[in-house]
Amino acid sequence: MKLLFDQNLSHRLVVLLSIEFPGSQHVRDVGLATESDPAVWAYAAAYNLVIVSKDADFQHRALLQGQPPKVVWVRLGNCSTAAVADLLRLRQSDLLAFDADPNASFLALS
Repeated sequence: MKLLFDQNLSHRLVVLLSIEFPGSQHVRDVGLATESDPAVWAYAAAYNLVIVSKDADFQHRALLQGQPPKVVWVRLGNCSTAAVADLLRLRQSDLLAFDADPNASFLALS
């Protein structure tokens, strides 16, 4: 499972989670830092990445359009990068089950 971290999450998550989620990317590192949500959506779909964001806009898009791509909505509020990494590690089995479910398009984590 490869993740695409949105601009509202730290680019350091790619390195912090490289063992659990190898091949993950951050929008900053692929030239999408200032691009629109539809551009990020199209990139994630094209490269089979799961968008991870704190932005409710992606959650709405996932509910309206379905997948691909799939969307993980991190609902931790203002928190450290380490807290986000810990949440994704703790819920790794849920994330893998979500990724494997052909009907799932959206997962909220808190």
